[in-house]
Amino acid sequence: MDAFDHILNWKLKAGSHQFPGPDGGTCINEVALVAAGFEYRRIIHVGPMPSCFSRPICFVAMWLNDVATDEDRQRLLPFVTRLACADTPEIERERRAYILVNMPRATFSIEKGIKVLEGALAIGRRAEPLAAETARARLEVGRGKPPTARVKPNRPRYRWRIGGTGRLGR
Repeated sequence: MDAFDHILNWKLKAGSHQFPGPDGGTCINEVALVAAGFEYRRIIHVGPMPSCFSRPICFVAMWLNDVATDEDRQRLLPFVTRLACADTPEIERERRAYILVNMPRATFSIEKGIKVLEGALAIGRRAEPLAAETARARLEVGRGKPPTARVKPNRPRYRWRIGGTGRLGR
């Protein structure tokens, strides 16, 4: 997976995006959809993610994606193919509890955030392995299909708050 970001040449960006640009230009959950074989669509919260995606893990990935700097955000690319790992309701609750206890609150560190994401991914089922070539082919198809819906502003419509009013999973 170390070669994943070099092979795909995809650029993660903050917020949700109507359609990826030539260099990618989407959030981590939007690119994860396409890498998993789903049609590209704009994701503004984790609710509409397909059922094979872990809501708590997608929440952390989206939160990290949106609070990281442009440079640090690219460190999330190796996680793109790991988000489709939904498990039993009990495991999802365990992941959610782990995240709530371990997520950085006052000060943000991409290193701490990635450790929390890795810890949550270690709980329960792992995503099915995906060859980099398969992911690359899927993303190339995703780049070539413009959406049929009208384009909306490219900015997030939500505020993530861990332990506050923001929701983490179900």
